Amino acid sequence: MTSIQMPQLGETIVEGTILKWLKQEGEAVAADEPLFEISTDKVDTEVPSPVAGTVTKLLVAEGATVPVGTAVMEIDDGSASDGLSAPPASSERSMGAAVVAETPAGPVPDRGPRSQILSPIVRRLAKERGVDLATVAGTGEGGRITKADVLAAAGGPTPAAPLGMVAPPAPAVTPASIPATPVVPVPPSVPAGAGEDVQPMSHIRRAIAGHMLASVNQTARAWTMVEVNVERLVRLRAAAKDGFQEKYGVKLTYLPMVTRATADALREFPLVNSRMQGEDIVTPRSVNMGIAVSYDAGLIVPVIKGVDAMNTAGIARAIADLAARARAHQLQPEDVQGATFTITNPGPFGSLISVPIINQPNAGILSLDAIHKRPVVVEGDAIAVRHMVYISMSWDHRLIDGELATRFLARVKHNLETWDFAEDLGL
Repeated sequence: MTSIQMPQLGETIVEGTILKWLKQEGEAVAADEPLFEISTDKVDTEVPSPVAGTVTKLLVAEGATVPVGTAVMEIDDGSASDGLSAPPASSERSMGAAVVAETPAGPVPDRGPRSQILSPIVRRLAKERGVDLATVAGTGEGGRITKADVLAAAGGPTPAAPLGMVAPPAPAVTPASIPATPVVPVPPSVPAGAGEDVQPMSHIRRAIAGHMLASVNQTARAWTMVEVNVERLVRLRAAAKDGFQEKYGVKLTYLPMVTRATADALREFPLVNSRMQGEDIVTPRSVNMGIAVSYDAGLIVPVIKGVDAMNTAGIARAIADLAARARAHQLQPEDVQGATFTITNPGPFGSLISVPIINQPNAGILSLDAIHKRPVVVEGDAIAVRHMVYISMSWDHRLIDGELATRFLARVKHNLETWDFAEDLGL
């Protein structure tokens, strides 16, 4: 008998949701045939069977969210029919495959120490509050230690502004004797009435909401914008787009050029490419660029690894590949992990100026808005019509100061206005 467990699709994934069973009890299954669809806070994917046999039991209902390692299905693969023990299975298969354990009939074995299914937030919070996790009794599903458990063990949470409440900024110096200014609650939401539709939030939507709220609450977000003259880029794209698509099989957009220019600026100002880890600042030696992609389930940020070593043509093909696989729900866990900086591109939808939320743990996120013709002052104080765009960055003031943010954006602007991208496009 083989017990199929919730797989760990990436080192930071601690739980998954069963979206749909693709096999029912009593059905035969072939090795590598999809068993069920799961959703995590990173990706949705199908889980293949590690063995051939017959499904004997479904242990988790559709829609249920369970920790990594939880037994979700049992398959009779004939391994126990001759009375001999089956060889032990490896603890993990490749990414996207189920974790399996050969087990005799009876209870599912213990999943091991709770520390193995702790979320990064719980680990960091315990370290910050000086909480020994070995002494904490978990109240989460399967005994998992939650953020609330750590806060309770530490003597209660630090006052913060929850969703729907506004807290004033903290003063530069706050003596312990001065009480915090109370938050101002907003009225409760109005219940749905006649003429209104109600539907539960999807797992992905809940994950996005949690990530965005955590970013706003945990970063000191500031914002800076520059205006860029992209007349040369517009003319280059108009002249090169047909030949580029014929040669590389993908459309030529402005995003790869902006990504290339941004990667260069990140190499020049590496602190913008860094992240906070406790009280340390971690600065990677390469640039892994997250590219925000809108798809039917919401928003996802696949990552181009080592983008600073790529030319614009390579970046264009990488963006096209990741976007296509994101919209087809075919991304793998490694495709959405490890971003050191992020670019979002609302311009094609008509956005003029945007203030994006930082994609943690990144220190900043750059926004490329819509390109429009505008009258501008050119050399000799003349007025001319040029293609212009606003490029802005939300940045974490804990890591970056205003001077650095402005110099970084000035470098991006300089690259876009002066570089000759024709050779970089390989045409």
